[in-house]
Amino acid sequence: MGAKTTVAASFAAGALAGGLVLGGIALASSHGHGMHGHGDHGAGHQMHEDGHGAGHGGHAHGASHVPEDATPATLAYIAANDAMHAGMAIEFTNDPDVDFILGMIPHHEGAVAMAEIVLEYGADPEVRDLAEAIIAAQEEEIAWMRAWLAEHGH
Repeated sequence: MGAKTTVAASFAAGALAGGLVLGGIALASSHGHGMHGHGDHGAGHQMHEDGHGAGHGGHAHGASHVPEDATPATLAYIAANDAMHAGMAIEFTNDPDVDFILGMIPHHEGAVAMAEIVLEYGADPEVRDLAEAIIAAQEEEIAWMRAWLAEHGH
């Protein structure tokens, strides 16, 4: 198993562990952006029987649909997405700068994990080039954000 595969596998294991900690192996989300609230779906965030949340731009935060014929790549993307969203469920500090950085680190880690998955399973050379560029840029930004947090006592 290569380094990139190991990182993707780590994200998959983290997502599985996160799902177990959160009360089941239900997959957390099927989208990449938008509102990233977790936990109790209060007023305006009701769940429909089909798993789609009302008042949430059509994005559900309940169990994701996993196709019966899901490929290893699809399962890896679902795991990476779940790990990203679990990581973005930060404990807010009331400092908008700190909260932004705390949320963006797992968001960027999710982008890296997704890029690593396409490098493992994808075939299109242009997409692979994009994935490599994303990994380089996001890893640099993650390092900067971690250093910034450390400089600011977090």
